[in-house]
Amino acid sequence: MEQSIIEFKARCADHDRIRGLLKAKGARFVGTDHQVDTYFRTPQGRLKLREGEIENSLVSYLRPNQSGPKQSEVTLSPVPPNSGIKSVLAKALGVLAVVDKKREIYFVENVKIHLDDVAGLGRFVEVEAIGKADEVEKLQAQCDEFLREFGLQAGQFEAGSYSDLVLARART
Repeated sequence: MEQSIIEFKARCADHDRIRGLLKAKGARFVGTDHQVDTYFRTPQGRLKLREGEIENSLVSYLRPNQSGPKQSEVTLSPVPPNSGIKSVLAKALGVLAVVDKKREIYFVENVKIHLDDVAGLGRFVEVEAIGKADEVEKLQAQCDEFLREFGLQAGQFEAGSYSDLVLARART
């Protein structure tokens, strides 16, 4: 399934405040998922296998590494738990990085909000306004609304993926 997403990721130590804002907006809480994302080496974009208790999928995406809201082109396919695909991809492509996180998942209409506690990296909030390619302006407006409501500052935004942060941390 191919999707167009406008998204941002920001450091956020105060998940309680964000939970309160989400509750006030009537957000639907999906659950808390322990997820392990294995990123594979690819010639372009990113390819990861997400293994969780709620979400399990193979995800390919292209997006610029820029701070603040950005557009992503995402293709994902559900993968059954313990499918064996990880060993096939690891052998064929090689593993780039592994990200281990605890993720609270919320929805407000078509906007997915994550409160993430990422092993070795800290706490984050991630917002993904999900839609079709011809809805980019609407998705951008939705993302901008959450950015304002959450009161995030420019210095909190992360330009890359969690895999980039894991790799940068390993180099230090």
